[in-house]
Amino acid sequence: MMQYNDMSKEELLVLKESLNKEYAEAKAKGLALDMSRGKPSAKQLDVSLGLLDTINSSSDLKSLDGTDCRNYGVLDGIPEAKKLMADMMGTTPDHVIVYGNASLNIMYDQISRAYTHGILGNTPWCKLDKVKFLCPVPGYDRHFAITERFGIEMINIPMSESGPDMGMVEEYVSKDASVKGIWCVPKYSNPQGYTYSEETVKRMAALKPAAEDFRIFWDNAYVIHDLYDDNKDEIADIISECEKAGNPDMVFEFASTSKVSFPGSGIAALATSANNIADIKKQLTIQTIGHDKLNQLRHVRFFKDINGLKEHMRKHAEFMRPKFEAVERVLEEELGGLGIGSWTEPKGGYFISFEAMDGCAKAIVAKCKEAGVKLTGAGATFPYGKDPKDSNIRIAPSFPTPEEMKQAADLFVLCVKLVSVEKLLENK
Repeated sequence: MMQYNDMSKEELLVLKESLNKEYAEAKAKGLALDMSRGKPSAKQLDVSLGLLDTINSSSDLKSLDGTDCRNYGVLDGIPEAKKLMADMMGTTPDHVIVYGNASLNIMYDQISRAYTHGILGNTPWCKLDKVKFLCPVPGYDRHFAITERFGIEMINIPMSESGPDMGMVEEYVSKDASVKGIWCVPKYSNPQGYTYSEETVKRMAALKPAAEDFRIFWDNAYVIHDLYDDNKDEIADIISECEKAGNPDMVFEFASTSKVSFPGSGIAALATSANNIADIKKQLTIQTIGHDKLNQLRHVRFFKDINGLKEHMRKHAEFMRPKFEAVERVLEEELGGLGIGSWTEPKGGYFISFEAMDGCAKAIVAKCKEAGVKLTGAGATFPYGKDPKDSNIRIAPSFPTPEEMKQAADLFVLCVKLVSVEKLLENK
């Protein structure tokens, strides 16, 4: 198969005419598919419906330690919920605080607390001349939105299959005291689906920050979201690695059941050191009188333990796997060898990352939208919404049906071809 870049101007013009005809036919189909966010499908949500039946008005609503879950109290979560979330993250319950329904809220809280009141007695960030955050890219747009909200300067750190460029991370962290944190999605990263290597985790844990209040924001969102039971990535435990390296306070680890049970009605947790927990509880005593313990109770009684969680996620994988494979198959069949794009093939998580030719991502996303397929906005995977190469596109296969996903992928590759031809013609 000839690469597009090897075609003459005349060949490209003929190809463009043919692709424009295909595109007009695709538009006429009247598609209306939304792949802009990583939302679970209805079938995934259906497998959690039994959660709603685990407790009712005749249930014993006391936790294992005798706490009446209907009443006020318990800032850090009932014991069995702490155990469940600790096992999910690969740590121990004494490191865990169980919050409300979403880990994004906890992340926002930690940034806000550091900004207004400081961490462990350090100067509040709002009183400093400059605060910076390291942002592995491409990355998660909602992480970047939080730091941008507080006026924190964001610095791009390139990602590889083993994680962020640790040479750059170490350089920034060790030499610049205004660098206060780094965003990380360590397993099946958003959007590339990469998992940090053991070496990367160890180097991260052994950082020597110039700032005492530097923190690793370790968003372990997809820690149990494997697509294949016999071929899955493993991630080292950052909590224990930080302890071994003499940096027990340096990490905030986040996880939730938002894409396990019900988004918006799951439980979320933070894992960190005893010092950090004590510091955070000072805020929590003012912020709340306890989170939703009934929701914690029903999650524990439904899943029972980590084995129950993993078995539940195997059901999710049965729905997710065909969609990922459908996208990857279309990409390979239609774009393989053309030299106009590359993509990741993750073993889990919620996204596939596509790299178009430089300067093409916005145009591809716009053409898809015009023909009825909505993708995440080009540039969203970079701080400030600015992709320097205008090349990265996040594909979210989870919500459509497999049949819809095939239709969307067919349209996507058509748009990639058309925009790529137009870009190459500009340079002929």
